[in-house]
Amino acid sequence: MSGNSEPVGTVEVALAHSTRLLETDPGLAAEQAIEILKVSPGHPAAALLLGVARRRGGNVPAAIEALEELTRAHPKFALAHLELAFAYGTAGRGESAVRALLSAVALKPDLPDAWRTLGDHLTAMGETERADAAYANHIRTSTRDPRLLEPAAALCDGRVAVAEALLREHLKAFPTDVAAIRMLAEVATRLGRLVDAELLLERCLELAPSFTGARHNYAVVLHRQTKSVAALREIERLLAAEPRNPGYRNLKAAALARLGEYDGAIAVYREVLGEYPGQAKVWMSFGHALKTAGDRAESIDAYRRSIGLAPGLGEAYWSLANLKTFRFEAGDVAAMERQLKRNDLSIEDRLHFHFALGKALEDTHDYARSFEHYVEGNRQRRALAKYDASEMSQYQERSRRFFTREFFEARRGFGSRARDPIFIVGLPRSGSTLVEQILASHSAIEGTMELPDLPAMARTLGRGPDDKEERYPEVLGTLTAAELEALGEQYLRQTRVQRKTAAPYFIDKLPNNFAHVGFIQLILPQARIIDVRRHPLGCCFSGFKQHFARGQHFTYGLKDIGRYYRDYVELTAHYDTVLPGRVHRVIYETLVDDTEGEVRRLLAYCGLEFEAGCLRFHENERAVRTASSEQVRTPIYRDGLEQWRNYNEWLGPLRDALGPVVEAYPAAPTL
Repeated sequence: MSGNSEPVGTVEVALAHSTRLLETDPGLAAEQAIEILKVSPGHPAAALLLGVARRRGGNVPAAIEALEELTRAHPKFALAHLELAFAYGTAGRGESAVRALLSAVALKPDLPDAWRTLGDHLTAMGETERADAAYANHIRTSTRDPRLLEPAAALCDGRVAVAEALLREHLKAFPTDVAAIRMLAEVATRLGRLVDAELLLERCLELAPSFTGARHNYAVVLHRQTKSVAALREIERLLAAEPRNPGYRNLKAAALARLGEYDGAIAVYREVLGEYPGQAKVWMSFGHALKTAGDRAESIDAYRRSIGLAPGLGEAYWSLANLKTFRFEAGDVAAMERQLKRNDLSIEDRLHFHFALGKALEDTHDYARSFEHYVEGNRQRRALAKYDASEMSQYQERSRRFFTREFFEARRGFGSRARDPIFIVGLPRSGSTLVEQILASHSAIEGTMELPDLPAMARTLGRGPDDKEERYPEVLGTLTAAELEALGEQYLRQTRVQRKTAAPYFIDKLPNNFAHVGFIQLILPQARIIDVRRHPLGCCFSGFKQHFARGQHFTYGLKDIGRYYRDYVELTAHYDTVLPGRVHRVIYETLVDDTEGEVRRLLAYCGLEFEAGCLRFHENERAVRTASSEQVRTPIYRDGLEQWRNYNEWLGPLRDALGPVVEAYPAAPTL
């Protein structure tokens, strides 16, 4: 009997039966689909069933073949494009999966699974904004409660304030509605209120532990707050259910890198790039991980691959410049200059090109043009940053009034008695990474990274009822001996995850912790504090040339960075007065001139015997995250000490902002 003469009811019954078999026996379901197609050739539902059955049965190439044929025959069949995307994803063809998913949602916009999967793939590809939009559409299309349709649409359209008002009103009546709680957490995330988002998602998962979407959001929010251990725990739970999910794997790589587990991160990136070989941003992230792990040659190759795929990706060029020891070729300079002539270049790409060209032209001694690019890159970056230089000045003045000699005397013996931490403070580009590398080459000291824990604790303590009142550092005066000791133990507990060896001491090298010396003294009075100081013009101009991945907004203007350096000198000079001898100062230029003598004094301050390995710090293969990662893998050299003099004629605004600090260096002036 021909397919045309077969009763429709018989085919539909056979299809229904085969569909039921998918869950228990996909192989038999595929056989049934083939039989149906013999009777009714080209039947779309049967062909779709065949593709799904083959994929679930593990025969992915055959599934792709069947589904590609189906989408060619029926190009407007949205579910066929969706299933083809799933098959491509299973086969590790991520970019093909994205194309199929875009076709599916274009044909049928109300496919929640398509939007969620598209978001996962875009996340793995480094397309954060497009991924966020896809996830927002997933929330909108998966919402079945008519009362949540309006806030979901508002969220999807970017009308965040409207969505927030509607959701809060809804949750007054229905406080346990997990879909609404998750949506409100998304609102908080978009507004940058990550602590609020975290609390909302915790509540959501208490009510619905199997709510996968909320758990993914929770992992992302934890990661963005540098709570990497907790984030990784949630990611592993997600991967246990979906081990091939590209978004989860990408997030895992980022979390591993933040924890210093670079071998694991690099392995994940290699796997992801096998599925998304055409993604410039993933290649760039891979390059960052390789650079930090010390694989310079492969990191350069990764950055070059990124540039080849996206010549307008300014950050990839800056990443090469940020290797410091890398030198651009004339063709690279010409390519960057061509990109800057484009009208469609984003501000982020444009400013990265300016910083990279500043470095490239500096290396060719074209200082005038180099300075022009540094100025323009900083100008554009400064316009994107919310920074008020007066806030730091006011903070250091308040700290000087509050932290008196009498205040510390009254709290003698308070805090944790642990001696583990060694804090290296100062300004970025002061030589702190070199000091860290020297100390981390001692058998008793482990180098970690720039840890965010101390300033995060300070922010928590300083948060007033309305989040506007400045309560830190004055709030420290209200704490009991037991509370200060508990804070010291909290810091040790939070940072323990960064310690990979049994070394008795570890380094926290966040430079800006100079602002928290008083806090350190109260909660960890036995900890060592090392202030690394470099000539103010050399340090400040080096910071001005550097485009920092995050934070350090004071570096994007010569006046701002000069004022910040002056505030730093005033505050540390105050601690020298009220806590004499508490902070050990390393003068970078002296360290370069008399390395062994300075290293011996440094180790004596730490209570440790001298080890010759500290002079061979460049042989240490530990991962280094900062901009100096390549420089500290070479012996000490003097070349960088006087580089600022090449730009001296343009540094008037910096000199004016620094004032007497320049002439008084290395001591603090009488201000």
